[in-house]
Amino acid sequence: MFKSYRNILLGASLIAAASTTLFAADTGASKKYADGIQKGKLVIDGGVTYPVKNGKTGPYYINEKAHSLAINNGRPATPNEIKAWDIDVMPDGTGLPEGEGTAEEGEEVYEAKCLSCHGDFGSGGGGYPSLSKGNAYELHETLKFQRTTPDADGPVRVFGTYWPRASTLWWYIKTGMPHPAPLSLTDDQVYALVAYIYVLNELKIDGEEVEDDTVINKSNVLKVDLPNKDGFIPNIDGPNALEDVRAFYNDYSNYGNGTRCMHDCFKGEPKVAPIVIEQKSFLPPLSEKRDLPKNPCWIASCDCEAGGSANAEGKKIYDASCAVCHGNDSMGAPDVGNKEAWAKVMKKGMDAVLKNAINGVNAMPPRGGTDLPDDKLKAAIEYMYSKSK
Repeated sequence: MFKSYRNILLGASLIAAASTTLFAADTGASKKYADGIQKGKLVIDGGVTYPVKNGKTGPYYINEKAHSLAINNGRPATPNEIKAWDIDVMPDGTGLPEGEGTAEEGEEVYEAKCLSCHGDFGSGGGGYPSLSKGNAYELHETLKFQRTTPDADGPVRVFGTYWPRASTLWWYIKTGMPHPAPLSLTDDQVYALVAYIYVLNELKIDGEEVEDDTVINKSNVLKVDLPNKDGFIPNIDGPNALEDVRAFYNDYSNYGNGTRCMHDCFKGEPKVAPIVIEQKSFLPPLSEKRDLPKNPCWIASCDCEAGGSANAEGKKIYDASCAVCHGNDSMGAPDVGNKEAWAKVMKKGMDAVLKNAINGVNAMPPRGGTDLPDDKLKAAIEYMYSKSK
């Protein structure tokens, strides 16, 4: 939860979670809650088991036979399995491997692996987030901004201004990026990319701004001074994290209306806050038309140019699901417009190409990482090929 500079804001989902995890319902109280009270601690993990009474655990009947089945918890994980799965990087640096890199090296990796989505110098675009908007220490002040007037600036939430831990950056790049091929970067490349992002955000280590030739490695990567390191509550780091979280939620003044309440929390009708700043301008403008297009592209027999063509559906699918990899040659996939690459691909025949798209091939995951059905995948392939002849 982000620590507001004006007050502490708690989303509706978190209020609901706090209600169910901290306090048992007034009727049918949870045994786990009662056990927690007896031990002097409130439960915070949300675990509640209600007994079956008259075929119900609540207002509806349940399958009593299913509830009586023993739970098979499987077997303990082997040491090798645990080692393979345990790839987290913790806030204190646990999990960081050896390696090093500079921003100068990171820029080369970025241009090859990241630029197509995150834009020049991490500026973002095309639905992908920005990695920097300038000096993080100056932009951190924008987190105080509130949109109280239509033209007011909102907070700038990029890595440098908003993220509290650099360990998360290293871990996320290593395990999740680049999008089509996670875990494909070497540890040195990840350190280099982290260094590059530090430079884009004009961050400091030990009071000195990170330069293009500053070597970032296991010993100093977490020493970076992030301005929002104390901007989130409750504290979930360290050996006392569980008790810190329990104490936070046990103090009702931290959220809600400041008192423990499960029902009838308001006297009279609750006050509903109206929308103060209504968003009226949209780019492009919102359309209220409900009529079908003059030449609908979903009619299989239509034969005209893009905007109403037989492969317009394929273009729509390509733009939404395929362009991130096939829109340029930096991702290793045959890019649209590359006649030689697509001629080589289509030598296999459409059936073989479609099979590869369904099952995955090389760095391409099955169905390109989407849930598109076979006919939609085929439409996208036909569109890409038609633009590459």
